[in-house]
Amino acid sequence: MDPVSFFLVFLAIVLVGAALYFGARIVQGRSLGSGLDDPVPNLPPVLLAHNPEARDVDAVRFALGLRGYRMDQVDQVLDELRDQLQAKDREIERLQALVEALPEDSASAPGPQ
Repeated sequence: MDPVSFFLVFLAIVLVGAALYFGARIVQGRSLGSGLDDPVPNLPPVLLAHNPEARDVDAVRFALGLRGYRMDQVDQVLDELRDQLQAKDREIERLQALVEALPEDSASAPGPQ
């Protein structure tokens, strides 16, 4: 390959690369060095109630995305959270029943000394 042909091929590659680079900048409409910007939220946030119950956890649904968390791991954590909330609610009910079953005079009496 003679030097003139080599130069022309090199020049064509540089020109195509420059055209692609500046064309991508114009299409994206951002300046150099901006990096990866945070995505603009276009979906409503996923929220739990202020004092969530087990049924609130079952109602949570996340939007599907190209990149994101593994659904099986999210489901596993939400299932565990639901089970823990149910266990907490059962324990609170049990303790409330014990307190209500106490006689009124023993609730105000001092403990053993």
